[in-house]
Amino acid sequence: MTIASAPPTDPDGTWLPQARRVPSPNHGPRPSGVTLDLIVVHAISLPPGEYGGPYIEQLFTNTLDCDAHPYFQTLRGLQVSAHFLIRRDGELIQFVACERRAWHAGQSRWRARPNCNDYAIGIELEGLDGDVFEPAQYQALAALCQTLRQRYPTLAAVVGHEHIAPGRKRDPGPGFDWVRLQALTGWPADCFADVIGPTTGPHTRR
Repeated sequence: MTIASAPPTDPDGTWLPQARRVPSPNHGPRPSGVTLDLIVVHAISLPPGEYGGPYIEQLFTNTLDCDAHPYFQTLRGLQVSAHFLIRRDGELIQFVACERRAWHAGQSRWRARPNCNDYAIGIELEGLDGDVFEPAQYQALAALCQTLRQRYPTLAAVVGHEHIAPGRKRDPGPGFDWVRLQALTGWPADCFADVIGPTTGPHTRR
């Protein structure tokens, strides 16, 4: 796999040139002195189970018409974002500069450390928990993880939203192949702490 070289840092933070830039207003500063330690993988589709269309981008930019679909009523007033979205065809979209704190994890904890938004980069995959993901998405996700770790060597673990908010969140869900992602990145299993077992394959951390 060819690993993209890390781009120069923009004055307002890291925006990757390979990503389509769609700035979200939903972000804030990270706490002083924090290091980026975690990549959190999510799944999202709007409406659930329907792919394509502008709705995810509209949600993250606070432009979603909540009257356009009955499900969107549940999202009214919600202000959320992620750093990146990977579409079903592998297209990479960036909403928030990496140095900024995106609003993707909510109430969360990793290894007794709360508030994962403070120290994590959030990556949304267009998909549904329980559904499978496309080969192009795994390729794009692996390449993105490589690029991010080149820039931020402190990134030490890749986990799902379900692993940092168990019982509250289920994504990316059982359809996501953690072993495949590990193979594509070439990273050791301990980078996928408590997600990939040494011999049993993927399992859910509790």
